[in-house]
Amino acid sequence: MTVYSAPPQLSFPSFTTTTTSFAPLYVSPRMSQQSPKPSASTSIFTSATKLLWGPSLPPGLLIYTARTAWTTVWQLMMTQLAPSDSSGSYTRPTSKFRLDPTQFASAASSELHLYVGLPCPWAHRTLIVRALKGLHDAVSVSVASPGQDGSWEFKDNSIPITDKDKLIPSLDKANRCRNLKEVYKSRTGGYDGRCTVPMLWDSRKKDVLCNESYDIIEFFNSGLNEFARNPDLDLSPPELKEKIETWNQIVYPKVNNGVYRCGFAQSQEAYDQAVNEIFSTLDEIEDHLSGNRYLCGERLTLADVCLFTTLIRFDPVYNVLFKCTKKKLVEYTNLYGYLRDIYQSPGVAATCDLPAIMDGYYKTLFPLNASGIQPAICSSGDQDSLLRPHNRDLVGKTI
Repeated sequence: MTVYSAPPQLSFPSFTTTTTSFAPLYVSPRMSQQSPKPSASTSIFTSATKLLWGPSLPPGLLIYTARTAWTTVWQLMMTQLAPSDSSGSYTRPTSKFRLDPTQFASAASSELHLYVGLPCPWAHRTLIVRALKGLHDAVSVSVASPGQDGSWEFKDNSIPITDKDKLIPSLDKANRCRNLKEVYKSRTGGYDGRCTVPMLWDSRKKDVLCNESYDIIEFFNSGLNEFARNPDLDLSPPELKEKIETWNQIVYPKVNNGVYRCGFAQSQEAYDQAVNEIFSTLDEIEDHLSGNRYLCGERLTLADVCLFTTLIRFDPVYNVLFKCTKKKLVEYTNLYGYLRDIYQSPGVAATCDLPAIMDGYYKTLFPLNASGIQPAICSSGDQDSLLRPHNRDLVGKTI
């Protein structure tokens, strides 16, 4: 996942007006209530508009010029943030550093360090598998935050934590770099490409081992069992690999990447196609989960982990910011119960930071939310709701 920052704020000249005040003969209690004092920036804009065109709306030419300028700037920014094809449909760039299963043995002997960002759903996958397998001692973590210049940066955080497994933004624990771009550049031979999370780093060789999320979770699941607290947990057992792959082929393009294709669409046609695919797929999964606890039956797998990280962000972020508006997840009885089931699995909740997720999307994706105003977290996404009983363990069983 990459991050995007807003350009610096423009400064405007001050405007002042002179008014004459009159004391009213009678002031009712309702009228005497004090209105909120406008901020300095609001006062400047209000004074400027009164001076320029009084109480009327801005002239049509100004509106047209502003609309044209903003549309042009938006298209330029979206080109960098979300490259698209000729139809305006978002095309996700491929990961540069891959890890093949044949390399797992040699990778396991490395000194491993994981770089993540809490808002990112792809990085979230790796944190969940690390927690479920119990790889806290085998794989150390540095948590980056979205920076003002559009990069992932590291910051000192003095927030006290009562849960030792709770993740918060931190300094770079492996390389002492200021941002993730510096880490990528520090590898042997350097690097000038996209600096994304998650990224698995080999501290001994000072090199990027992998920055493809699915390769990393497969490696965490089966390549580090000798260091895992839960080595017997297999999230990709041989007998379910075919089913897992089938679900991945459905969930990745239409849901995981589908929400981004919806939010980053640069044409109405591209948006319509993406949003219809998202909800037809969610309908299909909702029906499937009516008789199955998880995607592949009674067992939690990597396919569920991949779906979960999109679902946990759906109502708070994708439904609003990415215009995935046909339904909220909470309207899907089985899917919302499934979400709560996985959230309540040991170690998973500690990887979910809803305030950081909200902040990362609404304050970072400037082309989609120029004001930077962050909406309140919906009730379906708060912790109390996610901890409600799910009864998913009863699905498909005769009582």
